[in-house]
Amino acid sequence: MGKTAEERFREREKRVNDAIALKEPDRVPVTCHSGFFPAFYAGITCEEAMYDKDKVIAAWTRFLEDFEPDMADNPFTTRFLGAILDILDCKQLKWAGHGLGRNASYQYVEGEYMKDEEYDQFLYDPTDFVLRTYWPRIFGALKPFEKLPPLHGIIAYYMGLGKLASFGSPDMIRALEALIEAAKKTQEMVEGAMAWAARCKELGFPAQSGVLTQAPFDTLSDFFRGTRGAMLDMFRRPERVLEATEKLLPIMLNLGLSAKERGVPRVFIPLHKGLDGFMSPTQFKTFYWPTLKRLIEGLIEGGCTPFVFWEGDVSSRLETIGDVPRGKAVYAFERTDMFRAKEVLGDQVCLKGNVPLSLLMTGTPDEVRDHCKKLIDGVGKGGGFIMDSSTVIDDAKPENVRAMFEITKAYGVYG
Repeated sequence: MGKTAEERFREREKRVNDAIALKEPDRVPVTCHSGFFPAFYAGITCEEAMYDKDKVIAAWTRFLEDFEPDMADNPFTTRFLGAILDILDCKQLKWAGHGLGRNASYQYVEGEYMKDEEYDQFLYDPTDFVLRTYWPRIFGALKPFEKLPPLHGIIAYYMGLGKLASFGSPDMIRALEALIEAAKKTQEMVEGAMAWAARCKELGFPAQSGVLTQAPFDTLSDFFRGTRGAMLDMFRRPERVLEATEKLLPIMLNLGLSAKERGVPRVFIPLHKGLDGFMSPTQFKTFYWPTLKRLIEGLIEGGCTPFVFWEGDVSSRLETIGDVPRGKAVYAFERTDMFRAKEVLGDQVCLKGNVPLSLLMTGTPDEVRDHCKKLIDGVGKGGGFIMDSSTVIDDAKPENVRAMFEITKAYGVYG
């Protein structure tokens, strides 16, 4: 008699948790950054995955049943966003069917959405800045919000109440109506995410993460100042960069800690601008690592497990980033040498990765198997390792993805 879904769920959860704790589980856990691959695999377009809830659930269910990863990701919170983005007239992103072809993934539109002279406004009240300055720049439908008075000035019946009149103009009413419509579509997304989480549990698959958060410097650089602006700011106004990252730290921490409320205390943290080539080791230790380290420590203290994805290459950072609580975090690497990472970090954090996307796209199943064996023999030795792709597998060959999963399950057995 086969195992029940509940038994498979507990087995996979234990396997992953043992690896996180730097123990040897029954075998090496295996998962992947699925991206839009399940859509392609099921024969639907990226555009359909962003707009059709039933097709999303069917496609990602097929992926789980056919490949049986040890953890499942949720396609709703980062992919089923088309209708929301349409209503808000999002300027910060191009997506399938909206600026891109029907089978294209996202394309971020880089920009300085916070000007260099606006640091003081942001630092004084980030929420006010987001509402009245940032949103009008990135959401066309909310441009009227730039005419709002500061909401922190509306305090009581004789202190600022008259400022509510600004909500009554025709263009403001249209903006508020768009926000309400976007809220309705967001509720559909949330309901889809909850339905998917329940579906995964029914099938016996734990979730990879409950929420996503970011390094404070990345939030400043990715969304507000832009890459160019943030890099120049490290030279021209370093004290403002440090103040901004400190201001963002509790916001990013509270966002991550909300994973516990969702019943999945694993927090995904993709990293962007702290990599080799973006900043020097000294800049990394000054502007990037201090608040990221405190974010990781705060999540751990709050009962969460940070799943930190070091995109690109961070070879020069390995000795620095090991200064976190032992056996409480996962570091996934995209291009960093996994064998050197094992030498430096293997006694401190669980390592995750990093079968190259290039190999999954252009290699053969035998080449994938050989690469996975080397990772298992070297990085998996003694435990503390989760097999994974180097990045999202949108363009991977299905036979190569299958080879990665099958060889890990057959060859990655401990004891």
